[in-house]
Amino acid sequence: MMDIVSLDATKIENEHICCAISDKKCSQGYLLKKDWLKRELANGYIFRRIDARAKVFIEYGPAEKGWAPLHAPNYLLINCFWVSGHYKGQGYGKKLLALAIEDAKAQGKDGLVTIAGLTKLPFMSDTKWLIKQGFKVCDTTESGFCVLVYHLNETGVTPQLLEKAKKMAGVHQKGIVVYYSNRCPFTEYHVRTSLTETANKRQLPLEIRQLKTMEEAQSAPTPATIFSLFVNGQFISTDISSCMDSRFDKIVAKSKIDESI
Repeated sequence: MMDIVSLDATKIENEHICCAISDKKCSQGYLLKKDWLKRELANGYIFRRIDARAKVFIEYGPAEKGWAPLHAPNYLLINCFWVSGHYKGQGYGKKLLALAIEDAKAQGKDGLVTIAGLTKLPFMSDTKWLIKQGFKVCDTTESGFCVLVYHLNETGVTPQLLEKAKKMAGVHQKGIVVYYSNRCPFTEYHVRTSLTETANKRQLPLEIRQLKTMEEAQSAPTPATIFSLFVNGQFISTDISSCMDSRFDKIVAKSKIDESI
């Protein structure tokens, strides 16, 4: 088994951060994600990965400073958590999660929390797997999101999504509205280039709402602040690939919405 390394502000400049390692289209997004990480490390954020050029990593930090519309005081919020390819089934996920649990205990936290889907949602953690590791569903939304908690102190506050995000309130525009942040290296290119081209080809109005600060993310009308696509006011997907011309129509059709503009 490969060693696990933790990247701090001094190491991150010369070390890879797993996602979009060799995707030239997303090179700008890769640098923007690194910049985001550098800033968040000062807020107690932790980034761990295996010591290899692979997409096997976990990111987490204090929920109070998390980029999510979530009330979870004294918890660590897990953001991206990914074990890909042939590294699956080798125990890396359990090892990375165990380190996060150790950190939560050392910091006197009441537990860990994450936002996921009632069923597996793209670019979000695997709910079924986390439940097997001891997480429990503590909040849900009609749009298919859930909050998962791993208790270290049963008397702690029960984490909950903020009401605006839970109801996905305030997204009523005709056409496409997308919320995104630079927490993922894939978003910048696919929102600014792929989705813009897709919308123009279909003559659909497009409004891009970039979440540039923690405060903006915490007040977002969606639980998924990496990427959320809305069409005609209805939430469609967390799947960044929906930005692409070849995928957009298929993903929107699955939602069975009124596509008239």
